[in-house]
Parts: sequence; C-alpha cells; structure tokens
Amino acid sequence: MATREVLDRETIQKRLVIALHGIGTNAGLKRARADEKYADLKYIVRRFVTRDAVRSAIRRTVNEIFKVRQAHIWGEGTTSCAADSKKFGSWDQNLMTEWHSRYGGRGVMIYWHVERNSTCIHSQLKRCSSSEVAAMIEGVLHHCTTMSVDKAYTDSHEQSEVAFAFSHLLGFELLPRLKGIRKEKLNSPGIRKAGDYPNLQPIMDKAIDWQLIKGQYDEMVKCAVAIKTKTADAEAILRRFTKDNLKHPTYKAFVELGRAIKTIFLSRYLQAEELRREIHEGLNVVENWNSVNSFIHFGQNGKIPSNNIEDQELSMLCMHLLQVSLIYVNTLMLQEVLTEPVWSERMTPEDWRGLNPLGYAHVTYGNFTCNMNKRIKLKAKAA
Repeated sequence: MATREVLDRETIQKRLVIALHGIGTNAGLKRARADEKYADLKYIVRRFVTRDAVRSAIRRTVNEIFKVRQAHIWGEGTTSCAADSKKFGSWDQNLMTEWHSRYGGRGVMIYWHVERNSTCIHSQLKRCSSSEVAAMIEGVLHHCTTMSVDKAYTDSHEQSEVAFAFSHLLGFELLPRLKGIRKEKLNSPGIRKAGDYPNLQPIMDKAIDWQLIKGQYDEMVKCAVAIKTKTADAEAILRRFTKDNLKHPTYKAFVELGRAIKTIFLSRYLQAEELRREIHEGLNVVENWNSVNSFIHFGQNGKIPSNNIEDQELSMLCMHLLQVSLIYVNTLMLQEVLTEPVWSERMTPEDWRGLNPLGYAHVTYGNFTCNMNKRIKLKAKAA
C-alpha cells in the first residue's frame, strides 16, 4: 500500500502471521498479539492486509494445494465443486445485516464453493436476502484458481428454471439435491409428442416452446456473456428475471430453456443412483467445511464484530485463508505419513475413501509463541 518499506521482511512476516491469525479466528489483534504491540499490528493491517491481498494469498495457497497433491492418495484432479452458504451473526447497524427467514436471527451470509477434496476455491459475503443462484454462478465463473469447474452441486433453494438455463449457456452442469422431488414436473419436447409417454401423464407439464427460445436466443446469450465477462453483476442480471417480470419475453425464454434442461436432469436424477450419491457426497463436503468454520472463527461466539463492510469481508477472507492453510499443511502431513509402506499398506479401501485433509483434532488453542525460525519438517511433494 505504501511506496517504501522501513521494517525488515522478517518482522513484517511475523506481524502478518499474528494479524491474520487474530482476524481469521475472530479473537482480535489484542488477544493474538503475542509479544508484539497492538499499534504495530494495526499498522501492518492498515498497510498490508487488504481484501485484494488476502484473496491473492488464498488463490496462491489453493493453487499450491492442487500442485502438491499426490494422485495415488487423493485421486485425479476434480472438476466439480459444491456451493452452499452459512449464516454468521453480525452487528445490526450496517447495510449487510438482515434477518434470515430460514435460520432466524440477524446476520450475513458467507457463500462457499468447495471442491471434492475439501478445498474452498471461492468465498463471498452476501446479504441474507441475496440470490443464492447468483452467488453460485459467480463463484463457478470467477473463482480465479487453476481449477476448471464443470459441475456444481447445490441444495434445493439454489436451483430454479432460470438457474438451469444460465448454467447451460455458461458451460457448466447444475446438479441440485432436490428435497421436494415429489412436486417436480417433467416437460414434453413438443405438443405432438406429449402422448408418447402415457405412463408419465400424471407428472407431465406443458410442452416446451422452442420457438420462443429461438426468438430470444441472442438476448439470452448477451446476458450470459455479460455475467461471464463481468460486464454486469450476476445478481443484477438475475434480478431482472424473476416472477415479477412474467411478461418479459427473455425471462419466458430462460424459463422454457430451463424447463428443458431440468427435465433432462430429473430423468437422470430419478434413474441413476450413482448421480444421487455423487451429489450427496459433494454436498457433505461443503457441510463439513461449514462445521470447521465454527472451530476456526471461534472468537466472540463467531459474530462478525464490525459495521464496516470492508472489515466484514476481511474477516471472512482471513478465516478462509486460515482454513485453506490448514488443508495445505494437513495434505503434506498425510502424504508424509502415507509415503511409508508400514502405514500405506494398513489402509483399507474404506480408509482411503474416508481420507480427509480438513481434520482439526490435532489443532489446539491456548498460549503459544510465534517462532518464525521453527518449521514442520515435511518432505512429501507432488508426484
């Protein structure tokens, strides 16, 4: 942030570690300051700990995790991620805090995108009333890591016909876990073909209007490209295509396309148990990520202690950085152990399937000194 540095790099690095730990755990700089002065840590935060800088650190850490993973332990690189949100309490007097109708209480939502091996590739601070579909699309398209996402697992409230249409146009597959599956309807590909499925008549809806999709196709592509190139915010685009705009021709076209894509998905979802298991496993990973949030962000009962939106987002990003750092260290430690035949030969197929780098039972909190000259000796590297 400044034009020059007076402090030496070792001092800056030590104070950065302490500051990031204090903000990420929500304990605060005063409780985490160790042998450093509070004013010195405040100076480091003001000069070095910015939202862009922490996002850059998260991106580099996540990419390094992908780089050091050994394929025979963790499997080949995945192209799917699960998207979900978690409510955090926050102070009342700011524009982000809202009452959450589903979870109850005032707070903000943090939206996570977590890949199959428990690494979070993107995080967003949102209002409780924000569109979760927009947050899902935003994370898939703009996570900025080296991972390529072509599947997104979501819960029931993060899918809609419009969401299916946008995911199809943007080149990834939306795979929701549908809670009210008994209420879903299928759509016939045309009026003349509706009678071709006599056994499905009780759950058949109206035929898809392909001519409407064809007539509005250019406008639909413009909206999708605007989201992908960040010309417009995903939430701003999706706000135009809600039930309040039933007469909007482009909205109608998105709904028709979404009904077609959703019918294909429902047919697969009902037929293939493997697909249902895949979606359920993916969402279990992000639920596990959410459970670790409470362990890391333990200070002040997990409530974000600021009315400043930038400080709220910084608290979220520092927590994200600590959690992916935990995964990075655990990945190297597990690989270090499993390189020894005496341990790898004892692993059963169930053990390999249950291997998870997001464990934290070995992490303890208390009084400790920040010694920058001591390191964990790890030799495991990417195969």
